[in-house]
Amino acid sequence: MKTIIRKAKLTDLRAWSSLWQDYLEFYDNENLADDITELLWQRIHTQGHPIECFLVEDKQSKNIIAFSHYFAHSNTWQKHDICYIEDIFIDAKYRNQGLGKALIEAVQKEAISKGWQNVHWYTKHDNSQARNLYDKLTGGTNGFVSYRLPTK
Repeated sequence: MKTIIRKAKLTDLRAWSSLWQDYLEFYDNENLADDITELLWQRIHTQGHPIECFLVEDKQSKNIIAFSHYFAHSNTWQKHDICYIEDIFIDAKYRNQGLGKALIEAVQKEAISKGWQNVHWYTKHDNSQARNLYDKLTGGTNGFVSYRLPTK
């Protein structure tokens, strides 16, 4: 299968939305308010907003089959911004074909071109399929444990 990785366009809304809903279901978050989804799509396309989106398009069918959302942010331990991959998702029918690796490498290439110090991301501890790939790409976790404290 031949694919291209490219930035999201406004005309991709329908295809992206379908994948986004699958992603939310995967993470048991299918009740996310519609206005949050709409806000994310607006942010992706607002010049100057840090959130960016790569899509994977199947060249033959023109279907959008994967995405990654990422952004740069400052870091207290480094001089240059670092890049955080917030979301990465591949349609279940297209997994195990190297698309996750290709998406991460596309973000890494973007980070290099923009002078960002490194790329980091999180996944659930039981997402073993993704973690196998992530361990191969990075050599394993950095040993940190993530915590979240709600403010509302």
